[in-house]
Amino acid sequence: MEYLNDFIDFEVKKIREGVTMVQFELRRELSPEDLKAINPPDPVKNKFSKNVVVLSGRGPVWLYGFLVHFYHPTIAVAIFDPRLGGAVVVESHNQDFKVGDLIKIEEEV
Repeated sequence: MEYLNDFIDFEVKKIREGVTMVQFELRRELSPEDLKAINPPDPVKNKFSKNVVVLSGRGPVWLYGFLVHFYHPTIAVAIFDPRLGGAVVVESHNQDFKVGDLIKIEEEV
């Protein structure tokens, strides 16, 4: 499922049961005021709020901070790192996922 904004594109992919990846691609270089207009895919409306959300894409660290905060209501948020072959949990509301855990992602993303 794709979500297009003027300067950032989002794609939502189900990785496996309980794990949803939100990938983003910048259409241009961002400036901090762009955060006011970014509209990421809503986890409640799109029915993935009960999943771990894995964030993936190339962007500034402050964009990642914004997205981690945006997806805070989900079970957990993890950041994909291809060098590790998975995603590192950076915040969690579920005892099954602890900060620092690695969620292996086998398939190509």
